Amino acid sequence: MLPGGYDEVLKARSREDFRDNVVRFTQRLGFETVSAMAVIDRAPGRSEFITVDNTPQAFSESYGNPSVYRRDPVMQHCRRQTMPIIWNQQTYLCHDAGDLWEEQAHFGYRTGIAMALHMPEGRHFMLGVDRDRALPDNPEELQRIVADLQLFAVLAQDAAMRLLLPAAQQPERPALTPREAEALRWTMEGKTAWEVGAMMGITERTANLHVGSATHKLGCANKHQAVLKALRLGLIH
Repeated sequence: MLPGGYDEVLKARSREDFRDNVVRFTQRLGFETVSAMAVIDRAPGRSEFITVDNTPQAFSESYGNPSVYRRDPVMQHCRRQTMPIIWNQQTYLCHDAGDLWEEQAHFGYRTGIAMALHMPEGRHFMLGVDRDRALPDNPEELQRIVADLQLFAVLAQDAAMRLLLPAAQQPERPALTPREAEALRWTMEGKTAWEVGAMMGITERTANLHVGSATHKLGCANKHQAVLKALRLGLIH
């Protein structure tokens, strides 16, 4: 069991259930609104966006406008990077998009945190939480919020790809080799690549290759995400 009920989103069985879990976690974290978006690249310059959110109805039309996405500095950051972005009015002013902030501020979007996970085969997951009051001044408290959101995003992306994509687009259950599964199991225990290699009787480089191969097969962005997905699929215990 993961701490704080993080694993609730993994148990979601429908789009509505997924949305309820995302909104509930967001509000527990101290934010009023949230957007969770699965993005599938179909061809150069053409992507499919599948979103669940609790955006106010009056703001929905502007929020979903592709021309706004192209100007929004938060969206552009998430397109290119995996590091979370903590944003406020200054973020928009620095990118000559103060008018976008002014419009969304009327609906409670004054500050927030957003991040993206970029997986193989042109699959992406974006998660953003927003509120109408300033974020904590205490760096440790803010760091804790970001860490909580990062862990939740890893779990939520797995559920999003399972529930939001049509069945024909679901990735096949991967087949890990015994060595890949063993390397992931030791990674789950918190072992470094050097320690994994020593326990398996292989070099550190080979241990990294096994973990990297398993991560790629599972369609994950990093080894931590791969461990969580392998656990859910029953590939490791």
